Amino acid sequence: MGFLEEEGSWSLSFAGSGYLGLYHVGVTQCLRQHAPRVLQGARRFYGSSAGALNALGIICNKPVDFCCSNLLDMVKHLEGLSLGIFHPAYAPIEYIRQRLRDSLPEDCHILASQQLGISLTHWPDGQNVIVTDFATKEEVIQAVICTLYFPFYCGMIPPKFRGERYIDGALSSNVPFASCASTITVSPFSGTVDICPPSTSASLHELNAFNASFQISTANFFLGYQSLFPQSPEVMADICRQGYLDCLRFLEQRGLTKEPVLWTLVSREWSTPAEGPRDASSDGGLNWDVPYVRVKDVPDFEQLSPELEAALKKACQRDPSAWACFRRSGPGKTLTYLLLPWSLPFEYIYFRSWRLALWLPEAPDDLLWMWGLMKSMAHEVFSRMKARLR
Repeated sequence: MGFLEEEGSWSLSFAGSGYLGLYHVGVTQCLRQHAPRVLQGARRFYGSSAGALNALGIICNKPVDFCCSNLLDMVKHLEGLSLGIFHPAYAPIEYIRQRLRDSLPEDCHILASQQLGISLTHWPDGQNVIVTDFATKEEVIQAVICTLYFPFYCGMIPPKFRGERYIDGALSSNVPFASCASTITVSPFSGTVDICPPSTSASLHELNAFNASFQISTANFFLGYQSLFPQSPEVMADICRQGYLDCLRFLEQRGLTKEPVLWTLVSREWSTPAEGPRDASSDGGLNWDVPYVRVKDVPDFEQLSPELEAALKKACQRDPSAWACFRRSGPGKTLTYLLLPWSLPFEYIYFRSWRLALWLPEAPDDLLWMWGLMKSMAHEVFSRMKARLR
């Protein structure tokens, strides 16, 4: 980490992670609190999928309260849908697009062109593209929408950016510039990145996919499931807290904090001998004796980061109205499922009509693209059949 001595010589790269993007929020808050120089002196912030969303929040200087509420509001909305992500009311792309239009400053494209790098996957050849310049606020929003677009999960027609179709950037480069020595990488999955949960599995096998390395373990598979099918807001809030703790461990291992904090959180049985933690200078600048602390090991997280804890508790609060409380109760959920054969057709018609109205301005271009795709597929099939007959 000698490159951190020279201002502007490092970058941060945030991995694609779906709903686990809350992990990035915890990491960012830890850096702001304990090592603000790492954020202030970074040359560029790269990201794919949810990682790009977090990088954009850093550049626009969005508070932790804003980031937590946006992500956990989506989790709470999904929790209230009887069929989860299969409910016709589930529209993550439309939700995020509207939030970005309402919350981003008008000069965000100027800020983004100076420091932001968004990973995109070009459709259909699958080539990775890193976008670093933006002409308007709408271009920033459209680039973020493209990198968040997971095929079939978010829809059937890939969105456009500057006339080209792109999909989730994590499918071609999950951690942009991960091989660069001056890039600090962040991921909620256990692997070879700088800030991530250390693996508790004995497995030595790794999966190299999407230009990233993942340890093959039960924990990683479960995290992958959570990234698309999130659990309750309280469970997802713990992922954010874990990101804070993992980042703090990274900073203490490299001596980037003024005083150790994690040692005060663990029990005595974790402690090293009487001389205390080993000096980082005796091991190439790294102190491997820093303990790994889980969220369950911290009895009062508010002592670590009052601002993050307040934001998470506020974002996890449900609607206190009587009707909302009844819907969340056991009898309310039972009634919802019993009425599903009658209510679902009306909900389907309503939300599909609403999406159709939003799609109409883009319909000519999308239909023309689908027609061209069908023609190219038919031509490919015909060419192969002709070659076999010959």
